[in-house]
Amino acid sequence: MRVEHVTTSDMSLRFLLLDQMRYLRDNGFDVSGVSAAGPWISEVRAAGIPVTPIPLTRRITPAADLRALATLYAQFQRTKPDIVHTHTPKAGLLGQWAALAAGVPHRVHTIHGLYLPGGSASRRLGFYKLLERATLRPPHLVFSQNREDIDTCIRDGLCPKRKLVHLGNGIDLNVFHPRNHEPSTVEEARAAERIAPRSTVIGMVGRLTEEKGYRDYFAAARMVLAEEDDVIFLAIGPFEPEKADAIEQGEIDALGLGERLRVLGHRADVARLYGAMDIFVLPSHREGFPRAPMEAAATGLPVLVSDERGCRETVIDGASGFLLPQRDPRALANAMLRLIRDKPLRERLGARGRTLAEERFDQRKVFSKIARGYEALLENKPVASEPG
Repeated sequence: MRVEHVTTSDMSLRFLLLDQMRYLRDNGFDVSGVSAAGPWISEVRAAGIPVTPIPLTRRITPAADLRALATLYAQFQRTKPDIVHTHTPKAGLLGQWAALAAGVPHRVHTIHGLYLPGGSASRRLGFYKLLERATLRPPHLVFSQNREDIDTCIRDGLCPKRKLVHLGNGIDLNVFHPRNHEPSTVEEARAAERIAPRSTVIGMVGRLTEEKGYRDYFAAARMVLAEEDDVIFLAIGPFEPEKADAIEQGEIDALGLGERLRVLGHRADVARLYGAMDIFVLPSHREGFPRAPMEAAATGLPVLVSDERGCRETVIDGASGFLLPQRDPRALANAMLRLIRDKPLRERLGARGRTLAEERFDQRKVFSKIARGYEALLENKPVASEPG
């Protein structure tokens, strides 16, 4: 049973899908990956998963997109997969239609977050709905990481209810674990980053873009530092200069926060860095079902996230962290200050976060649901259409 996973970026193939592909391989599927060329492909191949590079871009580039569509069609004609499973917007749209044209018998797509702008008056909303309908027409099975996107698909006629299955999202609970927050580990992690043992450390993990909420984070950091001086802020994630809302180094330097703000870039040791933190934040403007708050909660950290689709599924408001208004640095700063000044509250929220992770964020349960979906398709059995 040959399965090809298609995603736009090699980074997605490595950091979002590699564990999933390994699980499927270990459970009897012949799994391979397709993505744009990039430095992470070698790591996926080293894990025993074959990868075919395809000229995909995240930007709308009509001529290049047509070439990518033709290349994907030729790829599926050559490899003849039983299942094509697509991820991310561009790979989903092109991969699904290429698979349909190539006669791939079973087509699956995962919605990692509908790419719809907020506000019904948005001039772009109709265009993005058209793209989502086009993406969700060819697949036989559509997994959605969050429940709210299922409701949107049904309400706006983007996809028939019979195709939709709630998937959830998960992480490796053995990697992201409270042992990373034990005193000796915390001391080691902080020493490596030149952080004083008694400082309060607040961290954010995500691509350095406005959409992730970094400008709100930086503004809130300045407010916090006006009242509390022994606080260190971490920003962990890659710069993305090709994005229209990219955060640039010059903008960060102009904040004047100096050593109080550490921009660490992409890090392979992010599990260890969670151990250096006291508080995790993600004031994002758009999410599907973000991994970083799950990772932080599983480590035993209190989590502050924006009251946004997807983020709402990573926290129990008031029990494992707090949901905060979007684009509101003052509210974020106030929540940070509350937790900075109340260590017992941080510890209670963090303990509940770990319990929540064990209940809801075990990636093995997510992977098992995907495998069951494949098996139902291959055996021509109905796949459960209930969104739960």
